[in-house]
Amino acid sequence: QVQLVESGGGLVQAGGSLRLSCAASGIIFSTYVMGWYRQAPGKQRELVARITSGFGTAYADSVKGRFTISRDNAKNTVYLHMNSLKPEDTAVYYCNAVRLNISDYWGQGTQVTVSE
Repeated sequence: QVQLVESGGGLVQAGGSLRLSCAASGIIFSTYVMGWYRQAPGKQRELVARITSGFGTAYADSVKGRFTISRDNAKNTVYLHMNSLKPEDTAVYYCNAVRLNISDYWGQGTQVTVSE
């Protein structure tokens, strides 16, 4: 059974930082592309950051220079380090694991709220 469990969300003031974690089980973690997505109320889910099995990374323009994605294959965990948070970063953040465009798994989401 595949599980992706996010943690680390919460309420933070603008300019603050948070670190999200996503612990995976039931998959060969090192072979998966891991991603963080977010969905704000009334908006579509969007890609925030992605890291490949080879540790290549990609970011949405809106978070470049502020967010960093990383992975620890020994711990089957992917992280999203978020700095200089803005109110517009408020959303539910979801962890995603995809492999060969065949296997595609999602976590349950964690709420991030950034106040003025």
